[in-house]
Amino acid sequence: MADVGVQRASGRGIRGWMLFDWAAQPFFTVVTTFIFGPYFVSRMASDPVAGQAAWGYGIAAAGFAIAILSPVLGSIADQTGPRKPWIAFFAAIKIVCLCLLWLAAPGSNLFLVVLLFSLASVAAEFSTVFNDSMMPRLVPKQEIGRISNVAWGLGYLGGMIVLIFVVALMAGSPETGKTIVGVEPLFGLDPKLGEDARATGPLAAIWYFVFILPMFFFTPDAIKGMAIGPAVREGLAELKLTLSQARQRGGIFRFLIARMVYQDGVNALLALGGAFAAAMFGWSITEIGVYGIILNVVAIFGCWVAARLDTRLGSKVVVMISLVLLSIATVGIVSTGPGFTLFGALPLPTTDSGALFGTAAEKAYILYGLLIGVAFGPVQASSRSYMARSVTAAESGRYFGIYALAGRATSFAAPFLVATVTALSGSPALGMSVIILFLAGGMWLLAATPYPADKVED
Repeated sequence: MADVGVQRASGRGIRGWMLFDWAAQPFFTVVTTFIFGPYFVSRMASDPVAGQAAWGYGIAAAGFAIAILSPVLGSIADQTGPRKPWIAFFAAIKIVCLCLLWLAAPGSNLFLVVLLFSLASVAAEFSTVFNDSMMPRLVPKQEIGRISNVAWGLGYLGGMIVLIFVVALMAGSPETGKTIVGVEPLFGLDPKLGEDARATGPLAAIWYFVFILPMFFFTPDAIKGMAIGPAVREGLAELKLTLSQARQRGGIFRFLIARMVYQDGVNALLALGGAFAAAMFGWSITEIGVYGIILNVVAIFGCWVAARLDTRLGSKVVVMISLVLLSIATVGIVSTGPGFTLFGALPLPTTDSGALFGTAAEKAYILYGLLIGVAFGPVQASSRSYMARSVTAAESGRYFGIYALAGRATSFAAPFLVATVTALSGSPALGMSVIILFLAGGMWLLAATPYPADKVED
């Protein structure tokens, strides 16, 4: 579609929109992945098996709700007018739920904590749906890729800053009571009561509230559109038509299915990998936070390299390489335990130096984590460029809507299976092994997919 009637928004309006990612990312970094999630699994539950199962079911429940409702909300975003009231509504839910995570002391009601986390996750995703739908009104089409990527980068930077703040100034050692830089935790937080991890919920809520305000104040919004009822009917009708067309274009349909499968594995690995390590090695908030910082630093390097490889070799090659690295990393982490790696084929000394990651097994886990850091950014970024190169400009909006749906439609499946296998087997490692099936299945489907995906039909 041409950019008819699209005028460039003011600089303040564009920057306000870009700050949404900066505001939203710390929830995923410090709450979901690296601080609160591992604390929940390793310290809140009666044992790591119950903790990993409960956390996995929470992620699965949120993913299921997102999969069911996101197409409807996507149609509302396309057809209705103002987005900001919807963003404000879901932001309020997210902020309240995050603040209530402070109550998640050891021994608290697991169901209530998981419910609060799941509601926050759903609200975060739906807020993103409406925020993303504002982008085409801000700049002409040729500039969308630039502001989208800068906003994505700001999100990673925001998450990194908050994570470093937590590790350096809030997360104290249960033994010494000091943070990694040797100071007392801010606000008198007691690490023995998990207050450093519990405080990440209110911290992420405050950060989100403060930094979404520029979007509300300065970013232009649509003025009017369809009423909600007609918008839902119109949007779902268009969604049904596009799905029907996609099935007739074999390459694109196969790519969407492949991405749906491997993205499930990627999401589960990111959401559960840190918690798995914390439970296995008894990592403190400090250690899991440093692990997260290492992964994010490596991820920046991975994206930088992948940007050049994508241009030279194509998106499919980058995605396949990334999936291979993630598969190797997953085999590595599930095969590692105190005193061994590679399922015991490589025994490791159990001596603990007393420093961060003081055992050989922990260092091996970090090495596998580096592979995850290198690959998890490129597998998502190059999947997006794979899709962009496979459709025409005139149909890109509709097909990227299906692309987004494919990324969420079964996002509950991998966490659900990880949680179920963990609960049934009593083995967190066996539960995490399920992720390999999703990565391998996605690679198998992608290997037979043409590049660009619509090449056969051209």
